[in-house]
Amino acid sequence: MKNNNIVLIGMPGVGKSTAGVVLAKVMGYQFTDSDLVIQQQENRLLKDIIADEGVDGFIAVENRVNASLMVEDSVIATGGSVVYGAEAMAHLKEIGTVVYLKVNFEILEKRLSDIRGRGVTLRDGQTLKDLYEERIPLYEKYADITIEEAGLSIEETVAQIEEKVGQLKKTAAAGIRE
Repeated sequence: MKNNNIVLIGMPGVGKSTAGVVLAKVMGYQFTDSDLVIQQQENRLLKDIIADEGVDGFIAVENRVNASLMVEDSVIATGGSVVYGAEAMAHLKEIGTVVYLKVNFEILEKRLSDIRGRGVTLRDGQTLKDLYEERIPLYEKYADITIEEAGLSIEETVAQIEEKVGQLKKTAAAGIRE
């Protein structure tokens, strides 16, 4: 049974948390920020987990926490690296509709001035461009819906998510009735 959650994925800085809060208010849903859930469960900041455990250790923690999220009627904003966790993504796809918030690299670069302070999982020698190119195919693989954010306000992004999720549900319901 597919749950009513909406799962937001995408690069850091695309507005998953910002759009997620507004979307949750508009839909009357709860809002869950999986990065905050990780910090709460681990009792440390993301950047401290990365510093202590390394990138792979952080990804393992992120995978475990996201694979065990149990929420209903919630908008879930995930960390940008959630797509590295196969178990987490399988679980998130099972409990909700996965929405990829897509933004081009030039816009992203402007938004992310303090990338390491945000707890972004860059490996040694890896640039933001490298990370962007590595993750795009994963976001596209897991997305049920993609929202092109270029030129959209938060309100327009939220309206598109609502519209596309509604269309997807109608299509699914029609398929069940046939």
